Amino acid sequence: MDGSHAIGVDLGGTKILAGVVTRTGEIIRQHERPTPHDAQETVVAELEAAVAELLTDEVAAIGFGVPGPIDQPHGVVVHCVNVPLDGMPLRDHMHARFDLPVGLDNDANAAAIAEWRVGAGRGVDNLVMLTMGTGLGGGVIANGRPFRGATGGGAELGHVVIVHDGRPCQGTCTGRGHLEPYVTGLAATRAAHEAFGPGVDAHGLVELADKGDEKARAILAEIGSYLGSGMGSFANIFEPEVILIGGGFGVAAWDHVIPAAEQIMRREALLPMRDTVRVARAELGTLAGLIGAGFVAFEALDAA
Repeated sequence: MDGSHAIGVDLGGTKILAGVVTRTGEIIRQHERPTPHDAQETVVAELEAAVAELLTDEVAAIGFGVPGPIDQPHGVVVHCVNVPLDGMPLRDHMHARFDLPVGLDNDANAAAIAEWRVGAGRGVDNLVMLTMGTGLGGGVIANGRPFRGATGGGAELGHVVIVHDGRPCQGTCTGRGHLEPYVTGLAATRAAHEAFGPGVDAHGLVELADKGDEKARAILAEIGSYLGSGMGSFANIFEPEVILIGGGFGVAAWDHVIPAAEQIMRREALLPMRDTVRVARAELGTLAGLIGAGFVAFEALDAA
């Protein structure tokens, strides 16, 4: 075992994506399986199965990216909004199960780490990553280090409040007016249903906009304006060199969402951020979380 390979596991709301990753971010092999939603025990069992399917003597560590805040000192998943995983000591559990160093991080943090190391954020010391999919994840690299907060629960950028007492948040989040319910694929599907009926979802909305439908374009532009409000705040708080947008919905709707988002962001951002921050498309696509989880595994290995 030379420490050159790790298993990265990206736990998503619909699928578990796992792969063997090198220190340069190359994926040697990978597989996916559906994410169960019936019980925590089933989710943990599927995570174990995902690792076991890839485990060989060359694997030196395991990393997990999960959709929720992490208690880093104790290796505990505090709470997941869209997956039944709460108060779970996942790091110790997986270490006991596989007898390897285990790293644990928020899935969007993992994606940000991957884009920073080998993706669109290469060569940058300060960036914000937003993943627009079923939910809205956020990750931050600050002064050349992943920003995690006091215990690892920080950078939940999807839950910044942009409208006081606004829309109820998604999943089991009890907040209102958070950025997430205004800019996700679920938000787009809800708006599409209201405008075009139940037969049109977020994917169909983007298709209509691509074909020139003005109502669809207006809906996506409005989503972009909400996104821009959040981006302006993130620019003011973190002063990133670049804000990266990823996630399935974010990439698919880019042409219709990002122009409005960037316009509002530059209105809300102060100088010098207004003139210096760039907005760019993430490069690693749906593999960012997996690759980032691999880097989290190497971080745990090097600290062991």
